[in-house]
Amino acid sequence: MSSPLLWIMLCAAAGLALASVRRIPEGQVYSLRRIGGHTRIVGAGMRFILPLIERVSHKISLTGTALAIEGASHEGEQLKGAVFFQVLEPERADDVIDSVDDLLRTSTASLLGNPALPVESGARRLWLKQQLNAEVRARGLLVTRIELRAAA
Repeated sequence: MSSPLLWIMLCAAAGLALASVRRIPEGQVYSLRRIGGHTRIVGAGMRFILPLIERVSHKISLTGTALAIEGASHEGEQLKGAVFFQVLEPERADDVIDSVDDLLRTSTASLLGNPALPVESGARRLWLKQQLNAEVRARGLLVTRIELRAAA
């Protein structure tokens, strides 16, 4: 007959083995933090993760995200719209991924109030996109498109 301790050890080993395999969907990367603070980025597919040593700190989408924005131009016109951005370098974006929404909203609001903001709609979107990319490109992000319209 088998010892109950042996069965418990086998069940614990099987549970640990099942917990160490993760499936990461296409278009996403996971940021894993170890106990000592070391970070590694793992891409899509079946991955081996050390369950007692590493934990998933961020699930970063590489496909693109839309963020609703509001603000007033320097002329007092109320504007609403969306900023579409994408993560290009997950290693760099990992540090700011939790605060990227606030970063883009505050940056966009301050840029909308800038007197250098063009009046024409197409030029306005292009200027905003260039200014935002100048701020976030070093953080591994790319603003791909901006939609603006007058608030009703």
